[in-house]
Amino acid sequence: MAVKEILLQSEQKRLAKMLKALGNPIRFQIVEFLAQKKECITNDIVEATPLAQSTVSQHLKVLREAGLIRGEIEGPATCYCLDVENIRWLKEQISRWLPDCR
Repeated sequence: MAVKEILLQSEQKRLAKMLKALGNPIRFQIVEFLAQKKECITNDIVEATPLAQSTVSQHLKVLREAGLIRGEIEGPATCYCLDVENIRWLKEQISRWLPDCR
């Protein structure tokens, strides 16, 4: 298999993982919330959803593993924000994937 094919498959897998993470309505809502707030702690996100903290934490884990958000520990809490570099990459990939859709 050519190196270019492997790289393409890797990028396709990365894109699919991001889109899959965003395919869940709660995770989509969390990303929208973080886009508005810029950064916030887990409890702020829990209050913005109808879910228990443990469930929100699982959703945050999926978003983090997909590369859509980052979390930094600040004392007893974790502060979350969008991973701007990866969000830009996602936007670029979608533009390349669907170039005629504007």
